[in-house]
Amino acid sequence: MGRSTWAYLGSYSLSLLGNGVASVLFPLLVLAQTGDILAAGILASVTAAVAAVVGVLAGVIVDLVNRRTVSIVSDVLSAVSVAALPVVDALWGLNLTWFIVLGVLGSFGDMPGMTARETLLPRLVELDGGKPGALDRLVGVREALAGALVLVGPGLGGLLVWLVGVNSATLFITAGMSVAAALLSFAMSPRAGEVNRRDGAAARAGVRTVVADLVAGWRFLLGHRLVLGVSMLSAVLIAVIVALQTTIMPAYFTGENLPEFSGFAAMGIAAGSLVSAVIYAATVGKVSRRTWFVVGMVGVGIGFTVIGLLAAPWLVLAAAVFIGLTNGPMSAVLGVATIEATPDQLRGRVLGVQNALMLAAPALTAAPIAAIASGRGLETAGIGLAVVIVLTVIVALCAPAFRSLDRLNPAAEAEG
Repeated sequence: MGRSTWAYLGSYSLSLLGNGVASVLFPLLVLAQTGDILAAGILASVTAAVAAVVGVLAGVIVDLVNRRTVSIVSDVLSAVSVAALPVVDALWGLNLTWFIVLGVLGSFGDMPGMTARETLLPRLVELDGGKPGALDRLVGVREALAGALVLVGPGLGGLLVWLVGVNSATLFITAGMSVAAALLSFAMSPRAGEVNRRDGAAARAGVRTVVADLVAGWRFLLGHRLVLGVSMLSAVLIAVIVALQTTIMPAYFTGENLPEFSGFAAMGIAAGSLVSAVIYAATVGKVSRRTWFVVGMVGVGIGFTVIGLLAAPWLVLAAAVFIGLTNGPMSAVLGVATIEATPDQLRGRVLGVQNALMLAAPALTAAPIAAIASGRGLETAGIGLAVVIVLTVIVALCAPAFRSLDRLNPAAEAEG
């Protein structure tokens, strides 16, 4: 890998590590400052809604401006929004309004940055020589890093809380990581972020251009069977995972007097994904994408069914690890397939819409699942989620769109 690729992986790691630390510090700080559990829920809902909207619009920006530049500016915005919290706390005191305002500001940094980093991958591979299987390997390495940092980030956040307590000043550490990520991105070649606009849209501006760009992105996504299929499948999977992690498993393990197992289950998924991502990167060219997809879908179906039955705590933990092991390579395959199937000049908008769907999907399942669990019991809610996953697996395995994963055309003409 060349200098730009190493710089990308370093910047990506620092940004994700900072988010992991903040995921622990931020909710605890909200609770400590407001004393209201509902405040954390309101904040999460508002910021998620804003982030979903920003995610769609961010794709337009990413397809017009150098993507390395977008990544750098996004990290700086994220750093400012986080560093402002201890400053506001010292000057005026934090309340729910300040948390919402600064959380929304952070969304304007996080979503464009997330989309920009996705779109940088093909150009980085091109700058490194564009060898066969290079994109698959790079995505596999990045997924392995993500799996490791999902474990390390929250752990580091917990260590900070243990050492210094719930203190807004600790957020300067998270802000520092974002600044470091931005600085490291400067080591990437500007060529890595160049946008291939064949329609001359980069020279134009205005509401009409933005609307036209959004329409073009949505038209491609809805008209390309594979990209649409990946978007819908990913949205269902993330919605079910979030419902399990935020509602079903915490309530189940609390009832079993094992509340700490809820965190262990999340770690199990991450640990399994880490191991399988390394295996995927090492077997590029030796195992077909379709094979990884089938293994992943079957594994997800089995794993979520076992969790949904809530038969025993150790079975739930084992199923979580199993899901991570089988889902990791499948996620990498679907990510590479989307990148290859989408033309460069549309890639930001399409990936922006997908990221927005990832944020919006859990909002559609959280309340209904909680209502079922409350009215009909955890077992009914768990079985309901298992049924949704099994039906999704059957449809995905039979869908023609997912049978061409090894025969993608990089030019990516839309399929009828």
